[in-house]
Amino acid sequence: MSRIEELKDRIDSKTLNFVLLTMASLGMYALIWMYRSNQIIGEVTQRRIVDLNYFIWITVCLGWSGAFGATEEPSLLLISAAFSLAYGVLNILWAFKARAALVEYALSEHRIYLRMNSFYTFLFQAFYINYCINDLPEEKRRQELFRGDAPPSAHGTPRV
Repeated sequence: MSRIEELKDRIDSKTLNFVLLTMASLGMYALIWMYRSNQIIGEVTQRRIVDLNYFIWITVCLGWSGAFGATEEPSLLLISAAFSLAYGVLNILWAFKARAALVEYALSEHRIYLRMNSFYTFLFQAFYINYCINDLPEEKRRQELFRGDAPPSAHGTPRV
């Protein structure tokens, strides 16, 4: 069994820094973070989220969106919007796949139920995944405190 802090320590990214760096780099840092974190999450959880081709397509969508968005031609702006939409959808899909891997990992390896909000996953994507990774050790501590270290009674109900 791995340590609950392993994922947090290996990714080593504060959520506020992640948001600020993403804003400063016009979205490129989030893409780099997702690629790097995808590999680390896969190694720690022993579950494949997505492969390299997925990130190639996300990069293509981001690049063409920016290229076509730098004009005033309405038809090219429409193409830019389509690439932006594809970029957003790919980010959302990655976030939900990472969410599923994290929830399964927390339950199978550490016996904690990681409550990850679907709405927040949709809205904040990689930022929320990063936040939940950073919160894993604290979530385990809260659940152990709530649950107590005492085994359940013979009837399967927790002792009070």
